[in-house]
Amino acid sequence: MLRLGILVSGGGTNLQAILDALDQGVITNAAVSVVISNNSGAYALKRAEDRGIPAVCISPKCYDNREEFHKALLAELQKKQVDLVVLAGYLVAVPPMIVEAYPNRIINIHPSLIPSFCGTGFYGLRVHEGVLNRGVKITGATVHFVDTGTDTGPIILQKAVEVQQGDTPEVLQRRVMEEAEWKILPEAIDLIANGKVSVQDGKVQISR
Repeated sequence: MLRLGILVSGGGTNLQAILDALDQGVITNAAVSVVISNNSGAYALKRAEDRGIPAVCISPKCYDNREEFHKALLAELQKKQVDLVVLAGYLVAVPPMIVEAYPNRIINIHPSLIPSFCGTGFYGLRVHEGVLNRGVKITGATVHFVDTGTDTGPIILQKAVEVQQGDTPEVLQRRVMEEAEWKILPEAIDLIANGKVSVQDGKVQISR
């Protein structure tokens, strides 16, 4: 059974997609051990509490420096014996200390087709604003392993979403979540939980 640690910063819609997928048997051989947020007001924490899942706030504001914050986050993940860390709308950079503790065991969902509209500064609505400003016709979402760069780890799954005339960043954000993020994040977790994902020469191999 793969023990999941879900890191969130806001409402937790991707967390909800994971919980629903577990309920529906879309994700097998896995369970959520802990939900951690850097934001005490994150609705995602309530989603976890309502399900009886340990919900913890670990905020940088509560520590003297970033290193102490990072140590506290790593300690919580280790205490809960987490096997896979899932960044589900987590807006804090994951430090090398944690990446090195979980090599190819941290995954992130990014709301574009990497390598487009990713990297420093591209998060949340900014991604969709960038897409619309550039006038591209196809966007989407990517699930990737996390390394010490920003959105540079091996890509696991991608799903395309059509950009429609008249889209606003908010409308496009919602479509990308519904049509891509909420589908490929649970799928990636299920593949990993069932031993079907490996990384060779920096690229993901999937055995179906």
